[in-house]
Amino acid sequence: MSTTLAAPSHTPSRWAQYYALTKPRVVQLIVFCAAIGMLLAEPGWPDLAKAVPATVGIWLVAAAAAAFNCLVEQKIDARMVRTAWRPTAKGQLSDWQTLLFSGVLCATGSAVLWWWVNALTMWLTFATFVGYAVIYTVVLKPLTPQNIVIGGASGAMPPVLGWAAMRGEVGAEAMLLCLIIFLWTPPHFWALALYRTEDYRKAGLPMLPVTHGSAFTRLQVLLYTLVLFAATLLPFIHGMSGWIYLLAAVALGLRFIHYAYRLWRDYSDVLARQTFRFSIWHLSLLFAALLVDHYLTPWLHRIVA
Repeated sequence: MSTTLAAPSHTPSRWAQYYALTKPRVVQLIVFCAAIGMLLAEPGWPDLAKAVPATVGIWLVAAAAAAFNCLVEQKIDARMVRTAWRPTAKGQLSDWQTLLFSGVLCATGSAVLWWWVNALTMWLTFATFVGYAVIYTVVLKPLTPQNIVIGGASGAMPPVLGWAAMRGEVGAEAMLLCLIIFLWTPPHFWALALYRTEDYRKAGLPMLPVTHGSAFTRLQVLLYTLVLFAATLLPFIHGMSGWIYLLAAVALGLRFIHYAYRLWRDYSDVLARQTFRFSIWHLSLLFAALLVDHYLTPWLHRIVA
């Protein structure tokens, strides 16, 4: 597989450049997890008068954080194959254009949450913006190989934001979802870092494979998948979910552990890519199963009764 990016046949439109700054695929997963929090917070369908603006507001602030990340890391992005295409890395958008774009998105999203949802959700979402865009991107990422572990706390917040939007409070159930994402983040991201080690080394970032080597990182991936597996059982133990979720959590968790074990014993870049891609499916399907269980289990109980 080629390690260079093909030159684009044309320059993307200005709107396409701004859209690329929002890291759409990452933000989609964030919004999905926040929506899960909203849906699980209510026994039936959520109040759309809150759910819709909450989704919009969280999306806008998450997109603002992504754009700010592109601004701060533009020189690093330019040295990495994976990110060299970004508009900031290529100089297609100036610092002021990117900063203004990020600021407008954050202010608009915060206003939507404040006026149409509640103050708690607005402040929690803004704190998540600060945690990712400032504490993780500016402070932790260039200083410590544990950056993704510590900074993962902000990335784990979307279900809490969704829950707070519906309930106006942060419940234990929301924190369980937060814990799952927090523990999922290191093996997910380190699988990527393993086959992008040279990129991170050239960029001067102290990612775990760069500072501690491949073997140590692979062991950490395996250990985290084991701890993650235990954490994914907590919703069932807590009474938040039923057997549908439990069966899905066990199947997905064992599959993730299998990938991690193979990665630890017999590394290859191909396997690292497969592990990274499966990790995305793992979280998506796990939360989807939680949602199916939330609506289907009460219906099955009524039929049996």
